[in-house]
This record gives sequence, structure tokens and C-alpha cells, in this order.
Amino acid sequence: MTIAPPVTRDGSEFKATIQDTPGMRMLYSAQNHLDDAVERLNLDPNLHKILRTCERSLAVSVPIMTDDGNIEVYTGYRVQHTSVRGPCKGGIRYHADVTIEEVTALAQLMTWKCAVLDLPYGGAKGGICVSPQTLSENELRRLTRRYTYAILPIIGPKKDIPAPDINTDERTMAWISDTYSMLKGEAIQEIVTGKPINLGGSLGRADATGLGVAIIAESSMKRLDMPIENATVVIQGFGKVGYWAAHYLAKDGCKIIAVSDVSGGYHNPDGLDIEAMFTYTKTSATRTLEDYQAPGVERVSNEELLELECDVLIPAALEDQITSLNADRIQAKLIVEGANGPTSATADKILEARNIVLVPDILANAGGVTVSYFEWVQGLQAFPWNIDDVRKNLRRFLDNAFQQVSDFSERNQVSLRNGAFMVAVSRVAEAMAQRGIFP
Repeated sequence: MTIAPPVTRDGSEFKATIQDTPGMRMLYSAQNHLDDAVERLNLDPNLHKILRTCERSLAVSVPIMTDDGNIEVYTGYRVQHTSVRGPCKGGIRYHADVTIEEVTALAQLMTWKCAVLDLPYGGAKGGICVSPQTLSENELRRLTRRYTYAILPIIGPKKDIPAPDINTDERTMAWISDTYSMLKGEAIQEIVTGKPINLGGSLGRADATGLGVAIIAESSMKRLDMPIENATVVIQGFGKVGYWAAHYLAKDGCKIIAVSDVSGGYHNPDGLDIEAMFTYTKTSATRTLEDYQAPGVERVSNEELLELECDVLIPAALEDQITSLNADRIQAKLIVEGANGPTSATADKILEARNIVLVPDILANAGGVTVSYFEWVQGLQAFPWNIDDVRKNLRRFLDNAFQQVSDFSERNQVSLRNGAFMVAVSRVAEAMAQRGIFP
């Protein structure tokens, strides 16, 4: 795979080429953040060369027999960015738009996310290019087991620990855990995190990312002297991250005025009933907010939702949502990135120039990987924690990371994104320098 030059630091967009795809743009953006941090830190160019590449990239063929007896062949990936600080860690997504460039970018971002939280992990990511909605449960199980078999040589509880991501869940992790254990001939449940509780999963894992977004959002509001009570919040996305972020922020007194999912956006300036909307998604035919109605609720597009006037905007859907095309119309005072890579490098420059504070994804949505770390520790020790211990330690890790990044950013007069990347990159580079290059 050819890596194109990063986005220029003056904020200009790269020229459209045949490689101008969402995955490639995400990779450009991820590497631009790395390059910028390396330059600001004045790191050794030799370390930069290593940090800009991945240790291992695996593409696999995933053939399965469909329910009607035909054979379909899908393509899967697993990318490991670096294991210099510990085993690799990262989710597995099932999506029709999965590419090697996207998975590579996400693996790199996982490295920085783990480092900024000071977790003993490196970054990894996996995915299968598939529309999971078109497969039956039996077909999904066969797909997952065959994919696990294909990536078996490079994963392990001390090598690379997968987790759920887009369109995967605890059921998917149970299939991976069982497949890995059967092939190894012993129970190795700690091969994945995000498992069902009775298979070694951790309490508090299901809502960890959304809860973490809420914790970071409230910490940011306090630091900016913004009142939490009745603060207006807009959330793009109403899945595992968006719903739980809305749930906890509403519980603490915020007014959620708009949310969206694949069916579109729903806006009420007087506040939405988040729990009623969540209940609706559990009973609707499409399992979405499609056709949801309530007094005072109006429909808006996902694009319009991002531009609503609010105190806090949380993009918690897919990447590349805030770009040079709409950044000058964002009306939020604070942006907290619940999704991975929702803001382009050019949009970053525009938002910073407009004095809109942005908390980057590698800090804002790190609650999930933090509780995944707790689950891995519990699995290795065969000693489960109670929910109070999980949430107390989650808050401790996130509070420490937010304080360190905020203080570093203020001292060095850089944005929170630059500060987070500089903290993370310096930790990985220091570990790499201390270990040296083998052989």
C-alpha cells in the first residue's frame, strides 16, 4: 500500500486523486496528526520513520457457505501498529466500506489512544468488508469463526486482543473466544474483551465508551466554566456511544436537544426524552429512530444537526463528518469527539481559528478501551471486579488523562488535539528509544 503525503500543515486540502477515498483521507489525517506532533516535539527522525509505519498488516480471504448452499468470499484485515508498550489492542468492525487504509488509520489512532490513557497496549484494528445486515445469524457466526481462524497466527492474549466495534458486539466476541479456545485446545477467554459477563466479560463494558464521553464532556465544561445544568447538547449517532453519552449527560442535568441515527436527525429545542427514544429503537421494525414522533420534535438531516446552535456537540457516528465544507457553520462552543476521526485536519484549523474547543477522539472516546483493559486484567487474574470498582477506576483513568493533556496543552499553548497527540507520541517514542531496535 502506498502512503500519500500527509495533509499540509497550513490547513490546505490535498488534491483529489484516484486514491481520494474516505479510508485514505482518514489515513492522511491520522498521519498528519503524527507528523505534526513529531515536529512540535522535535523527535528523532529515525523514530518518526518507525512510528509512521505498522508492524504488521494482514489481509485474509474469508469464504463462507451461505444458508442457501452457495459460497461467498469476503475480505478481512487485521493491522497491528506497534507493540512497543505492550500487546496490541483494537476492535473489529463489519462494514461494507472497510478498507485496508481505514483499518491502518484506526490501528494507529488506537496506539495514541492507549498511550494518552497510559495503558500498557499498542494499537491494532480489524475488519471485514461486508454488509452484516444481509447475513443471517448462522452466516455471521460462520464468517466470524472463519475470520478468527484466518487471523489466528497474529492474535493472542499477550499478542493482540480484539474487541467489538461497528456492527460487532458481545455475541461476536463470544464466537471469537470459542473459536480461538477450540483451536488452541484450552480455555483462553482473555483473547478478546467485550465478551458476555458469564464468559469472562466485565461489568460496565457495554456503556463504557459513552460514559467516558460524558465524563470527558463534563470535565471540559467545568474547565471552561460552562454550567452543566441545562447545557444544550447535540449528539450525532444514537448507538452504543451516542445513546449512553446522552443517557449520562441527561442524568447529570444537561438538555439533549438533538440526536440522530441512520434514519436522520430529531430536534427539540426544549429537550428530548432520551429514554423514550431508546425504548422506541428497541421495538421499531428497523431498530432505528425511523418514524419517531413526539410533541415538539422536528426532523432534521444529519448535516443540519451538526450545525445546530448548542453548548456541546458530540459527533458519535462515523468518521469524516466535520470537514472544510461545514466547519465554518458549526455553532457549538465545545466539541467532544465520540466517534473515531469525525473531524478532518482542515476542519481542525477552521474550528481552532474560531475558538471552538475540541476534545479529540483519542481522549474523548477512550472509555471503551480503558474498561477493555480492566476486563483483560480481570481475565488474566481470574478475579472479577464489581461495578463500583470498574466505574471508580474508569473515572480515575479518564480524569488523570484529561488533566495531563489539558495542563500540557496550556503549558505549550497548543490545542487539546495537538496536546493529546504530543503526550501520546512522546510516550511511545520514549518506550521505543528505551527498548532499542532489534536485533
